[in-house]
Amino acid sequence: MSGTKMDISRDVIGFLHQISTNAPNELRSIFSNFEQLYDKKLWHQLTLELHKLLDMPAAASYLIPLYNEFIIDWQDKMNQIMLVQYISRASQQCKDPKESLDFLVSNTEFLKEKKESKDAYCLSVMEAAHYKLIINDIEGCKASMDECEKILDDLPEIEPVINASFYKVSADYFKVKADYPQYYRNALLYLSSINIDDLSNEEKVERAYELALSALLGEGLYNFGELIMHPILESLVGTQYEWLKNLLYAYNSGNINVFNSISNSGEFLKESLLVNNLDFLRRKLCLMSLIEHVFQRTKEERGRISFSDIASETKVAEDEVEHLIMKAFSLGILKGKIDQVDKIVMVTWVQPRVLDLEQINSLKLRLDDWIEKVNKQTISLENDDDVNKIIVQ
Repeated sequence: MSGTKMDISRDVIGFLHQISTNAPNELRSIFSNFEQLYDKKLWHQLTLELHKLLDMPAAASYLIPLYNEFIIDWQDKMNQIMLVQYISRASQQCKDPKESLDFLVSNTEFLKEKKESKDAYCLSVMEAAHYKLIINDIEGCKASMDECEKILDDLPEIEPVINASFYKVSADYFKVKADYPQYYRNALLYLSSINIDDLSNEEKVERAYELALSALLGEGLYNFGELIMHPILESLVGTQYEWLKNLLYAYNSGNINVFNSISNSGEFLKESLLVNNLDFLRRKLCLMSLIEHVFQRTKEERGRISFSDIASETKVAEDEVEHLIMKAFSLGILKGKIDQVDKIVMVTWVQPRVLDLEQINSLKLRLDDWIEKVNKQTISLENDDDVNKIIVQ
């Protein structure tokens, strides 16, 4: 029954009394509260009480009847975002994804005409897009994403629940399209919009696994610091995918020896996506090893890095070093100049990156060294008689 049919006469109190009588003990007090709050027209309190049901497994079979016979009578008085959340959860009780999509769309389409409920409308569209993806309406899902992105760009502020829905569906869409960089970006934005403790252990492991693969296989992704520092990655510890966490750390630090060890392991060889892209993974690691090699050097040292040093660090032949550097320049992860005669590179800029704890410690040691040099120079100047005479004058 559609939520737009408001002219049907309903015995709301009678319905609530009936389901309260037949409900399990854990639900009876809640249903009884519905009667009292509805009778007193305490809509906000009623909405909050209603949402308690969403996390109660015993209430699942009541969600659709409650909407059709109760909520539809006063839904215009509800917080519209919470209304969409309820309808979305209720739609999961339908027998198949197509029916879930129809239930969700038919009961939220009225929001499109409510200018003050654009955020709730976007939430309903993205929740519907989730079902479109399940029934393989890929283009319909993309159209929903594009529609909502335009609306959300114009909103002054956005509730986290709406961001979470948008980025979750977007990540799932890009997963289907095998667009690894976009999946990586949207999945991380999704995680930033939720409390990850609300995810089950299985969901955490699945999300960490998919993020790790997208980081490794994504074109243009040469810094995994944001993922490495994210608590979601810890969900892989103690699982069959713990090696993926170690592999990400190897890439982030440019450790070719660790990569060679992991890539020959049985766990790695079971991952056909990685095995089939092994050449790409090696080239990517060489570039990340180059970035790390440059990062670990002082500004002065970056002004003159020999091809032989780079060959030693990246494990590429010396006659291939220039091509590697040119590739880094073309990707915009390094800037500088190459001296082909002396076979050196002068690096003037390195792509900003999120550092892991080991890299932060390395930076700290370099700063400590710089401070020590400045202090020594200061003491030397203080002890220089000629400098003291100039200062006095």
